[in-house]
Amino acid sequence: MYQVRIERKAQKKLKKIPNPYYSKIKSAILDLAYEPRPVGCKKLKGREGYRIRVADYRIIYEIDVFLP
Repeated sequence: MYQVRIERKAQKKLKKIPNPYYSKIKSAILDLAYEPRPVGCKKLKGREGYRIRVADYRIIYEIDVFLP
């Protein structure tokens, strides 16, 4: 299982999204802790990270692996 961290800038934008999109996006973000590369995710070109789509919104994220 991974840990999900949402940057402060993204948190502010997320608060402005109306329901039912907000609930779907929040659920998709939290699900990334269990499956960081879900079906339909795309590797970004030109930079690190991935994206998934939820309705008309794109979720851009990075996967950091920290080994003890």
